[in-house]
Amino acid sequence: MTAQNIQTHDEPTPLGCDPADLAWVESTVKQAATSFAAGMRILPPMRRYAMYAIYAFCRVVDDIADGYEPMEQRKAALDAWHQRIAALYDHGTTQDPLDRVLLACIHFFALRQDDFHAIIDGMMMDAENTIVAPDEKTLDLYCDRVASAVGRLSVRIFGDSTEDADKVAYHLGRALQLTNILRDIAEDAARGRLYLPGDLLDRFHVPHDPIKALSAPGLQGVANILSVRALDHFRKAFITMQSCRPKAMLPARIMGASYEAVLVALRKRGWSADALHERPETSALNKVFWLTRSYRP
Repeated sequence: MTAQNIQTHDEPTPLGCDPADLAWVESTVKQAATSFAAGMRILPPMRRYAMYAIYAFCRVVDDIADGYEPMEQRKAALDAWHQRIAALYDHGTTQDPLDRVLLACIHFFALRQDDFHAIIDGMMMDAENTIVAPDEKTLDLYCDRVASAVGRLSVRIFGDSTEDADKVAYHLGRALQLTNILRDIAEDAARGRLYLPGDLLDRFHVPHDPIKALSAPGLQGVANILSVRALDHFRKAFITMQSCRPKAMLPARIMGASYEAVLVALRKRGWSADALHERPETSALNKVFWLTRSYRP
């Protein structure tokens, strides 16, 4: 073995993980064909691979919740993930590449166990029941579990574990999830889901049936109110970022500005029956504008 080979073998890897394990989480992100991988390139390797692991974990449990297996089988698989997360924290027990990288993330960034369990519980909400016209409390809980909990893990990986960073996760998570809900109304309806709150639907005389809701004249009013809520959460997230470490908040700020651009495009497009199937158009220049604007909310 040459000296060069020995040096290469001894070089530290991000998070101290086996390169094959790191390659596994990275490939999981890239196979998802989203903009997430590109967005995380601004992070140094250790933080970048940690975010890949969080994304891979979310992808795995989300695929379970959205799978076609019988309900009991999906619930059992999600319960098994509760046990796997507990085993990581209690005993450091790992089963596969994802577990091993997650364990390193937990140690390096002091990630909280409750946030992982919250994400699984959010997926369980989708698996146990098809969500249709939830009440406000249930919708907010769902947003906290599937989005803000991810944010609470992410801000620690980005480099800020303060109370203000958690507030950023609170508001930004809700802003992102509400934007997703408003963007995917037609797609969700095709799967029998309607995440819009029941009291708003009733106020605007929109039926709780997901398909019938798509052609209801009052849907525009419901969506407008939710979009204003999302804009308010974006505003509060960007204001709170001013009290956090600027470098640590940059990835969150970029993600927030990108989604805010989508929300603004949705508001411009509207939620008429004809518009619901049109994807909002946003350009790179448009996203840069909203990123710049986020520094002076």
